[in-house]
Amino acid sequence: MLQVPFIREHKVEVIKRLQKRNIDAQAIINDVLKLDEERRALQAKLDNTLSELNSISKEIGVLFKSGEAQKANILKEKTTILKEDKISLTDALNIKAEALQDVLTKIPNVPHESVPSGNTDEDNEVVFQEGIIPELSNNALPHWELAKKYDIIDFELGNKITGAGFPVYKGKGAKLQRALITYFLDRNTEAGYQEVQVPHLVNEASGFGTGQLPDKEGQMYHVTEDNLYLIPTAEVPATNIFRGELLKTDELPKAITGYTPCFRREAGSYGAHVRGLNRLHQFDKVEILRVEHPSRSYQALDEMVAHVKTILQELKLPYRILRLCGGDLGFTSALTFDFEVFSTAQDRWLEISSVSNFESFQANRLKLRFKNENGKSELAHTLNGSSLALPRVLAGILENYQTEEGIKVPDVLVPYTGFSIID
Repeated sequence: MLQVPFIREHKVEVIKRLQKRNIDAQAIINDVLKLDEERRALQAKLDNTLSELNSISKEIGVLFKSGEAQKANILKEKTTILKEDKISLTDALNIKAEALQDVLTKIPNVPHESVPSGNTDEDNEVVFQEGIIPELSNNALPHWELAKKYDIIDFELGNKITGAGFPVYKGKGAKLQRALITYFLDRNTEAGYQEVQVPHLVNEASGFGTGQLPDKEGQMYHVTEDNLYLIPTAEVPATNIFRGELLKTDELPKAITGYTPCFRREAGSYGAHVRGLNRLHQFDKVEILRVEHPSRSYQALDEMVAHVKTILQELKLPYRILRLCGGDLGFTSALTFDFEVFSTAQDRWLEISSVSNFESFQANRLKLRFKNENGKSELAHTLNGSSLALPRVLAGILENYQTEEGIKVPDVLVPYTGFSIID
């Protein structure tokens, strides 16, 4: 959530940057500033009323002690009016503050100056590409056909148990899935990220803190009786570890990693592009997250991007990195780099990771601060990235590593799987 002082001091720049998201923010920014001006006016009146009330109360005490009860009682009548004013001003102030908060929660993060303008994913900017796209035989199969051929993923069984988008991994498919999770976690902890295990359900405060609520409420599974939400990503519970914290400067950065299943309703998703593992309602993901000093958050973003690159290099999968345009940027992000693996059998790129800097946007919602070098509290910057999401990585491995003899396992995963081929 944007801070009002920031909006007030950089009004023109905020409106200009939000245009990259194809948003004409002039009206809503004016609403914010008007509401804040009215809120501050009410606050000033309330402060004056409280000050006057306090001053008169002291005077009444002095009058009673000096035996001037009549004068004291006259002043008491005035305090009755002031107390009524205090109640009405407090109510009006709360209403105004809630209205301001409601408007602020509707404004997305301001894009970083490097974010390209654009409307859709077709306007995203390819900034890096690496890896050799293998040449497959004419009878090469997409991963959902390979999964059936080698009996490693059962989509129909998952549909029977739960519904579409909930596959069952079997035999070597389940082992490969587990191997990827352990491999990702090992690489992350070796890079300095502390592993955590977090809850798979969160409360409203956690969902609001990272920006899933109210923006993405319809995409989340809601346990209505307990008012809890199944997590769409480990980012939500992991970031909320730091909600309400006041850290010391020397405690930064905080770097954590965790594996969780992820649950997404993906309402309205259908068609050939979501077949098989391309889009699921439940899937596994390993996440990395950082809490940083604002002065080095973009250096940290580069480090996170470089880290994900090393994992894909070790897996020897052809991949590319895109800088997302304003129209494709997530609500809370200031700058996002997407990683995509090339699916040779499908002849298309599959998104497997997003690495984002949220600057202070999440931290403001989380009330996540640190004491800076001058001893003053300041909002931290938060970042997170997939390292990695499993379904499309697995799809890429199955399709790009298929041979006439079977599906080879990337060399780096063999120590984790205990086998080198699926046949």
